[in-house]
Amino acid sequence: MSEINEAAVRAEVRAWLEKNWDPNLGLVEWRTKLVDSGWGAPHWPKEWYGRDLPVGLVPVVDEEFARIGAVGVAKAGIRTLAAATILAHGSKLHKEKFLRRILTGEDTWCQLFSEPGSGSDLAGAVTRADLKGNKWVINGQKVWNTSAHKAHWGLLLARSDWDARKHKGLTYFIIDMKQPGVQVYPLKQMNGHASFNQVFFNDAIIEPEYMLENTGDGWTVATTTLMHERRGADGMRGLASGGNRQGRIYDEERAEVATTMEPYKWYPQRAGRVDLVIPRARETGTINDPVVRQEIARLLILSKSAEWLARRARTAQEQGRPQGPEGSLGKLISSHVARAAARVHTLMSGANALLSGEDGELNGTIAEILVSVPACSIAGGTDEIQRNIISERVLKMPKEPSVDAEKPFREVPRNITSAAS
Repeated sequence: MSEINEAAVRAEVRAWLEKNWDPNLGLVEWRTKLVDSGWGAPHWPKEWYGRDLPVGLVPVVDEEFARIGAVGVAKAGIRTLAAATILAHGSKLHKEKFLRRILTGEDTWCQLFSEPGSGSDLAGAVTRADLKGNKWVINGQKVWNTSAHKAHWGLLLARSDWDARKHKGLTYFIIDMKQPGVQVYPLKQMNGHASFNQVFFNDAIIEPEYMLENTGDGWTVATTTLMHERRGADGMRGLASGGNRQGRIYDEERAEVATTMEPYKWYPQRAGRVDLVIPRARETGTINDPVVRQEIARLLILSKSAEWLARRARTAQEQGRPQGPEGSLGKLISSHVARAAARVHTLMSGANALLSGEDGELNGTIAEILVSVPACSIAGGTDEIQRNIISERVLKMPKEPSVDAEKPFREVPRNITSAAS
């Protein structure tokens, strides 16, 4: 391609797809070919399975894939956060070992950040990482780990230096989840689903080359992961589904999506199901209630504002701007939308909103919304954390006073003390 513009990119990807796309191939076989071509992640570096295209031209490539019905690389689940983090902070070894299998979908990933005693205070993590001989030995517990029960690899933040300051004693690792020292137990939620797990590490082993950046750089690397996660929390990310197309590769893609997305099937309810509000208002007759109409108007204004904010963030991303704290704005407003939607659903359904199962409104969907919405204000950093980030990094307000930021972590009061040496 002598000149990089929309017409040239469209012509080249179209020609490649028309020559190579074959729905009779297996999913991994096709994706391997796709990864080798660079069209699976065209905005990635050429050295690492991409084509160095500007992010703004990726939609052109996506349009050509959709036109011919071609399946793309694997994008669902925590693997997208793993890829973004490895691209930003990984060594050559990490990129060689993991990126290809992330794109082909052969490996699944989980995130191991939150702990029972320090959920929102990520820098307060007490899971230990001790260097013994030439290996890191991990002991401790993580919680709220989506898909950990089936993950091959985990993104782990652990404390490697108890005498360093809170944010400086953390190190970031990639850990093999299929080793004897890692035990995973599902947690059942109050909405009946079991998407999360608690993970225990008992002398789990990590080879030193599986550390990202250097010892003590864990906070910086984790921030990259979280910024990508929060940008994805605005609800604008689409996922492949295979639709109703016939063929081996579509069947395999549908099976992959069903498995990968199973932990997330209640997420639409977590977001408040704004799409149900107008139909429900008509169905229940509350559309004629002036109080309900006022609340619906308030909700839809908030929801549309959130959508436009997300579109601005997407545009910035397509223009190649780096991930920034705007992800926290999207994350915070999504919590407000979810709570406002739950309030409107309750107003329209009254006491019946509490009925679950077949006896409930929309076969229990309204009740599931009510018990799922609170998770929106917790997952990926609480609303309070997002407000702190916005005030300090967007509004440039003074930092919240801290009594422990400059102390050695060993001297910081915390909920769990037994892990300290």
